[in-house]
Amino acid sequence: MAGESFGPELFGRERVEPVPGAVLLPDWLTPAEQRELVVACREWARPPAGLRTVRLPGGAEMSVRQLCLGWHWGAVARCPNCGVARKEAAGCAQHWFPYAYTRHVHDGDGAPVKPFPDLLGSLARRALAAAYGGEDGEEGEAGEAGGGREHDIAGVEHDEHYAPDVALVNHYDDAARMGLHQDREERVAAPVVSLSLGDSCVFRFGNTETRTRPWTDLELRSGDLFVFGGPARYAYHGVLRTLPGSADPELRLGEPGPPLRGRLNITVRQTGLGGADPRVSVARTGLRSGPGNSLAVGDLPGRQQR
Repeated sequence: MAGESFGPELFGRERVEPVPGAVLLPDWLTPAEQRELVVACREWARPPAGLRTVRLPGGAEMSVRQLCLGWHWGAVARCPNCGVARKEAAGCAQHWFPYAYTRHVHDGDGAPVKPFPDLLGSLARRALAAAYGGEDGEEGEAGEAGGGREHDIAGVEHDEHYAPDVALVNHYDDAARMGLHQDREERVAAPVVSLSLGDSCVFRFGNTETRTRPWTDLELRSGDLFVFGGPARYAYHGVLRTLPGSADPELRLGEPGPPLRGRLNITVRQTGLGGADPRVSVARTGLRSGPGNSLAVGDLPGRQQR
């Protein structure tokens, strides 16, 4: 029809690189993969070491709820290795403060963290191949992204020894958000892989120096993949708001259980810790543990808790 214009989605949403090293691949997960991940998240959310309310170092609570796989990430009142409550401590080979990776839910029920699933490791390696591994985006026969080839795409050199070992799963209800922050607790600078499920959100991706401009605001929808590494690895980023009810009902997220409400984000990282520090005690973190900080799997569909 004369004068009628069509939005770009008539031809599908396109790959976006907001800054060198950061890549958004829309609709990367198939509907079947999204349903599989929602079912898996509900299982992972069951106690012990299940979905919990996250407390910040100052005592405030985050509006998102979280569970961890492989390693547990959370605030500590003092370093669990040396007992020092400051960001630097001479002589401490593995210093953590004010956040730490441990093998137990030190800020929750104290249970051992659930293992890192092969499902997420495979998806993360595929994700790096799709983002940085060239046009084919396929894994090689030996499992390395891009068939073991090394690429320098958008300033990121692909590492064939990439070995993700931790995942943080965040559940956002309609009012939840995430302030601008950096992911700095890892001991290696491997790229971060982020998968979105359920409702869309407005995601802000900034610079590596400050929480102020320049930044880029992106809409992340269910099935989208966002990867950042190389010069963008330590960029500030956060979620300004979710878009309640925006998930496509035809995705049937949550089947065979109740429909998913809200947004799920799965962030996969490589800690660089290997098998180190397997049994740091909850007592040495300076925090109290208890069952009151673990939320039941029934809350995952999105019932608000305040």
